[in-house]
Amino acid sequence: MTTSLERLSGLVHGRSLTIAVAESLTCGLLASEIGKGEQAGEWFAGAVVAYQMPVKVHVLGVPAGVDPCSAECAETLAQGVRALLQADLAVSTTGVGGPDSEDGHPPGTVFVGWALDGRSGAEQLELTGDPGEVLQQTVEHALRLLVELVQGDH
Repeated sequence: MTTSLERLSGLVHGRSLTIAVAESLTCGLLASEIGKGEQAGEWFAGAVVAYQMPVKVHVLGVPAGVDPCSAECAETLAQGVRALLQADLAVSTTGVGGPDSEDGHPPGTVFVGWALDGRSGAEQLELTGDPGEVLQQTVEHALRLLVELVQGDH
């Protein structure tokens, strides 16, 4: 069975398409996974891990006061890293991994943002499991989203 990373690598290999990621919740796990992709050096522009709110604000342009566990934050993170790294396509991850609630959001509340060709958006996920499982599910969802965006299915 072909994984999302294998599909993504096959879709972007040999094309002039670059991908970037901004990570809060996943704290580098998504970038690490993408870096395993075939010929990733040709198409993976890089990543920014913006775990604390001041980094989100000052580096990636999230407006001060925005809820870090929100669609607005996820979308702005994706837009910011796309512009910063001059990539064609970007995704972002933010949310609450658990095991406890944060700022009124239950564990497993996750947002995956995206930005491509002047369009952007975010998807909300309600995941279950321990923090490690929530992070892994988030990475897998972000990879599937990247495949959909490259294929033009999103």
